[in-house]
Amino acid sequence: MSVSMPVVRARWRDIGWIADLVTDALHPTAFGAWLVPDEQRRPYVLAAVARIWIEHALLFGDAFLLQDGSAATVWFHRYRPIPPPARYVDRLADVCGEHRDRFDLLDRALAARRPTEAHIHLALLAAPGQTLARRADILAGTQRRIDTLGLPTYAEVFTEADRDLLRGHGYAQRDAFPMPSGTIAHPMWRISPFSTDRRVGNAGRPAALARNGRVNGWAPR
Repeated sequence: MSVSMPVVRARWRDIGWIADLVTDALHPTAFGAWLVPDEQRRPYVLAAVARIWIEHALLFGDAFLLQDGSAATVWFHRYRPIPPPARYVDRLADVCGEHRDRFDLLDRALAARRPTEAHIHLALLAAPGQTLARRADILAGTQRRIDTLGLPTYAEVFTEADRDLLRGHGYAQRDAFPMPSGTIAHPMWRISPFSTDRRVGNAGRPAALARNGRVNGWAPR
């Protein structure tokens, strides 16, 4: 019988480590190459942008690590409007240089689809080079903690493997949409088992109004 590895809450000192995990996971992907076509600069730019958002999550959300540090998740508590990171425009310009426009496109594409209802947003799941079991461990361990907040959780994923992973953890898919990179984003929605609103199912609307388990409103970052 397999035993899941414990999950620990990340602290400020863990920001660099998590940024490295995100970079290692994203760097070899087509999505990472679209964000930063310059392969030599890609690790630096991806890590710097990840650091901005991880810092922000520790102020307006949560971040978690597997106990061995091999995987991480980053979440935002979107039960109220969240301001952008401090000096975000300037910091993004400083670290991205000529690639800034692509990050701007990404931000706008995700923000345009963001759910308007209160939720907890899974912004990043990074487990570079790890098996599906490791990715499942970090998701399951953190989901148990996030569920106790009693709010739905939302994520957008860009591969069928990640879509299937979230489905296996109780997420329902909302309407997919194209990204500026040419990839397809799959928004996923999960109702907390501790939710007090029994009218709403994992389709994301009151059950009586759901149609084929799909909805049109949703989003990310």
